[in-house]
Amino acid sequence: MDLSNSGKAPGSARLYRLAYNGIASGLFLALFPPFWMYSQITGRYRRGMAERLGRYPEFLRRRKNGATRIWIHAASVGEASVALSIARALETRLPGCQWIFSTITEHGRRWAEHRLKETPFKSRTDCVFAPIDLALTARRALTALDPDVLACVETELWPNWIMEASRMGIKTALVNGRISVRSIDRYLKIRPLMRNLLTRVDAFSMIHESDARRIALMGAPLNRIEIHGNAKFDIPVENTAVVDQGANRALFGITDEIPVFIAGSIRGEEDAMVLSAYAQIVRHVPDTVMILAPRHMERVPQIVRRTREWGFSCQLRSALGADASRRRAQVVILDTIGELHAVYGIADVVFCGGSLVPTGGQNVLEAAVWGKPVLYGPSMEDFQEAKEILDQAGGGLQVNDTGALAREALDLLQHPDRARDMGQKARRALAMNRGAAERHAAVLFRLLTGGLPASPTF
Repeated sequence: MDLSNSGKAPGSARLYRLAYNGIASGLFLALFPPFWMYSQITGRYRRGMAERLGRYPEFLRRRKNGATRIWIHAASVGEASVALSIARALETRLPGCQWIFSTITEHGRRWAEHRLKETPFKSRTDCVFAPIDLALTARRALTALDPDVLACVETELWPNWIMEASRMGIKTALVNGRISVRSIDRYLKIRPLMRNLLTRVDAFSMIHESDARRIALMGAPLNRIEIHGNAKFDIPVENTAVVDQGANRALFGITDEIPVFIAGSIRGEEDAMVLSAYAQIVRHVPDTVMILAPRHMERVPQIVRRTREWGFSCQLRSALGADASRRRAQVVILDTIGELHAVYGIADVVFCGGSLVPTGGQNVLEAAVWGKPVLYGPSMEDFQEAKEILDQAGGGLQVNDTGALAREALDLLQHPDRARDMGQKARRALAMNRGAAERHAAVLFRLLTGGLPASPTF
C-alpha cells in the first residue's frame, strides 16, 4: 500500500510517530531552557536561535520575481559541499532558481556562506539554520520558506519535515542518499515509522546499490529509487584555477625551498598525534612548515597551548596579513572558516584528519583536486569509496598510527618527484569519477518540471 497520499498512517506507524514526537517534545522542553540560558551567557549558538524554531526573516517569505524556490538541506560541511555541487549542476538546467541552503551546524553554515559567494547565483541564495524537527517548527518553517521542492542530502531524513511537506504538497527528495552499515539496524528497529515516512518522499537518488537496498529494506518504494553515484567527486575543479596561490604562498611565507605539511580537519586528540609526527619530520627536514586546521574552531586555544608545549612557535591564520604581518612561526593554525580548500593548494603533503581517531574520516577529495598526495588514518568509514579510489589509483595512502604518519610524510617530503606523481594520480582518479552531481540534479529537475521519471535503476 502506497501511503504517499493517504492522510493516515497504519496503527503501528502512528504509534511510532506519537512516540517520536513525544520524546522529541519532551527533550525540547527539558533541554531548551538551559540551552537558551547558556547561549545568552556565552554568546554561543545565539545566532539563528529563532530560525531553529522555524521563524525566518520577513524577506525570506517573499519570492524573488516568482522564481522557482529550492530548499536544499545539508547537516554540515561535508554535506554542504555536495549540496553546492548539485546546485551548480541544476542551475545549468534550470537557471534563475532561488536557493535556500540550510545546515544544522554553525561551521556548516559559515562554510556554505563563504563558498556560495563564489557562485553565479549568490544573489539568489540565502543560508539559514535548519528548524528543530518538531511538528510545529517544521510546519512554521515550510510555510515561511515555501519551497517548490525540499531536497535533503545524504542521511538527513527528518520525520516531521517530510510529513509536513507531504501534507502541504511540497515535493521532497533524498539526494546523494546513503544509508550506512552502522545505521541500518537502528532504522530497522523503527521500520513502521520509517516505512510510512519514506512512502511520502517523491524520489530517492542514492549513491550505491548497497544504499538503495538498505533504504528499500527500510520501506522506500522501489519505483522511486535510483542509483547515481557520489557527488562528493564533483568538487569544482575550476575553482583551483582562480585561487591566487601566489598570494597564499606570500601570506604564509612559503618559497620554493620551504616544504609544507598540511593537517586538515583534525578532530579529537589528533592534534597531539600530528604534532608528534611533525616533531619527527623536522628532525630531518627542519624547514618544514605545518599548517594545522582543526575541524572545530572551539579547539583552537587548546591546540595553541599544545603546540607551544611541544616547543614549536605558532601563529593563528587570522593574525596573518594584518599590518603587513607574514608567517614567522613553524606552525600556523587555521582558525578561519572556508579557507582550507584553497590552502591545500600550497601543500606538498596533506594529512586528512578525523581518521586516526574513530570518527569516520573527512573528505580526502578536497586535497586530491589540487593534485596533492593524501595520507589518512584507518577510520574512513564515512568516505570509504573516496578512500578506495585513491588507494587503487596510488593517489592516497593509509597510515595506521603516528609513527607511520611521520614516516610516510617524511618520505614524500624528501622525495618530491614521488609526491608529485602520487598527487597527479589522485587528481586523475577524481576526474574519472565525476558526473554524479549532474545525475542527482536531473532528479530534482524532473520533480520541479513534472517530467517523466527515469526508469528506476534499482
